[in-house]
Amino acid sequence: MKEMTDEEADALDEYYTKNPPKVDPNKNGGFAKKSFRMVALDHLSEDYLFTKAMATQKTPTEIISELIKTEIARTAESVAN
Repeated sequence: MKEMTDEEADALDEYYTKNPPKVDPNKNGGFAKKSFRMVALDHLSEDYLFTKAMATQKTPTEIISELIKTEIARTAESVAN
């Protein structure tokens, strides 16, 4: 994934400044729990994620979710033993 140019970053900043997300904490657990959040990745993680996504026909979100669930299960197993 290529990095954003200054012009692209400025356009994104301007868009979200003019169109802030509508947030109602009383609905669906609020913004923090049920919304899209941007996360920065290092190049190695980014390459791994997108290569894995192409190979498995899964979205990056699905892959991250599987990795997290696997880690939670591994941690729970080690605590139980």
